[in-house]
Amino acid sequence: MVRLNPKPASDAADVIKAAALRLFAARGVDGVTVREIATEAGQKNHAAVGYHFGSKEALIRELIIDGARNIDAERNALLDELEARRKAPDTREICEVLVYPSVNPSGPDAEEECYNRFIVLLGMSHREFLMDVLAGKLNSGYLRCLEHLKRLMFPLPDHIVSQRLVFVETYIGSVLSARESLLSDQSREHPTWQSPRTLRHFIDTLIAIIEAPYPSEKPDPVFIEKEKAV
Repeated sequence: MVRLNPKPASDAADVIKAAALRLFAARGVDGVTVREIATEAGQKNHAAVGYHFGSKEALIRELIIDGARNIDAERNALLDELEARRKAPDTREICEVLVYPSVNPSGPDAEEECYNRFIVLLGMSHREFLMDVLAGKLNSGYLRCLEHLKRLMFPLPDHIVSQRLVFVETYIGSVLSARESLLSDQSREHPTWQSPRTLRHFIDTLIAIIEAPYPSEKPDPVFIEKEKAV
């Protein structure tokens, strides 16, 4: 008999998702088996992942959606508030919209912040799958932020704007992923990452990437030597 509707959410399914997120964040989706996920979740039946989600791929898809939906909703709400004013949002405001919703998107009750590490590793190994799940819908707030940044970087050449947007995406993911990794270490204090000032400083450096002068005042000496050799 074909099941027309997915199984309702259960405590066991939530525990499995939390366990899978921790493992995927640490080792990537290809480095974790469904048996390991079930064991980490305290499930005696190793078929628990298949029972609750159908497949490992479906579980990964659901994890992407869970975090992305929360981030996107908060980003869009912040952007709606900013855009309702007469004054257009500035670079700092857009950078804050990009960063703060991505900090612990699973909520304050989550055992551990894992989502950024999970997404960064997934994007490195299965970017097409990740983008297919997001499909321009669950990252609509992010795309709106990029349009604002393009406006704010005018009149830089289009190819430089495109490069900087790539830098921005990579930088945000890398720094938040590193932050999560260190905060997950309970063996010692991490005053840099535990301080709220660190995120503000991070946003300062993100602004510097976007507002950096172009072309650079000093040419790259290595590049000059390569040009001479041609």
